[in-house]
Amino acid sequence: MRLAKLLIAALLLWSLYWAAAAWGLKRGIAAWFEVQENRGWQAEYAGLETQGYPFRHQTRISRLALADPRSGTAWRADWLDLDSPAAWPGHLELHFPATAQRLSYYDQTAVTTANGLQASLHLKPGAALELEQMAAVADSWQIARDGETVLSGAALDLRAVQSESLETYRITADIREFAPRAAWRRLLAASAPLPERFDTLALEMTVAFDAPWDRSALEQRRPQPRRIDLKLADARWGDLRLKATGALTVDEQGLPEGEIALQAENWRGLVLMAERSGALPPSLRNSVERVLGLLAGASGNPQNLDITLGFADGYVTLGPLPLGYAPRLIIR
Repeated sequence: MRLAKLLIAALLLWSLYWAAAAWGLKRGIAAWFEVQENRGWQAEYAGLETQGYPFRHQTRISRLALADPRSGTAWRADWLDLDSPAAWPGHLELHFPATAQRLSYYDQTAVTTANGLQASLHLKPGAALELEQMAAVADSWQIARDGETVLSGAALDLRAVQSESLETYRITADIREFAPRAAWRRLLAASAPLPERFDTLALEMTVAFDAPWDRSALEQRRPQPRRIDLKLADARWGDLRLKATGALTVDEQGLPEGEIALQAENWRGLVLMAERSGALPPSLRNSVERVLGLLAGASGNPQNLDITLGFADGYVTLGPLPLGYAPRLIIR
């Protein structure tokens, strides 16, 4: 009898805790939307509902819309599910609908649909909610603009894991059967038609930011990259392959300094692709091909190329060839 009373008391206490935590979670979400509205955002939702008793809190936010006028970004979805253990809400899973989501940047809107799209966040206890791990995975997905699919894939796996240095994250990406739209394949194709999908598209790098990622990154200022150690970027598309490794430092203006080592198979197709995509000015193509042909011939295989992409003083070079201004690496 005594044991039964203790179990009943424990169940009542846990039920009170679960209900109080569910109320606090809902109130916290509602308060966050109110704060964003007061900051000038569009922050709307139609419904807020929590279930999952006794071991989890599963909260659905219905018909939500967020828009930040300062950055020009906006997002809209039919719903968003937040799922976390009742004991600690900082290990959070986000489940997204298979219906269309709209992501806008000023007047450009992309419509995303994905099966099984979910994200996981592991946050440290505390008011800052510092990010320890983040992942996004999905099965088949596509991104469309103006009714036309521009990007798609069979599977997606993106991850970021905090290292011992709190501002540094290991970032990996693996995109299976990545497919650009047909018009891009025709535009970028060299001597032979490119296949519909990439054979390989993967990335591994370590990025040191100027601050850890926490709740202030969404509400105030985004942390900016200060050092990028590229372990491997690997892309294979038909008979074209490009691999890259290297390291860059980034100053406060977003200008990179450093070198990226490139290995290219069937590099002439990559030069033509760079020209047709606008990355290489047409007036430089012949000069680039002559110099790269000499460098490839010196390596013993004229079809393959080992060369360095250099960044210095706001400019970028490909081996000895100047390519123009370097891009600014700034997270808006």
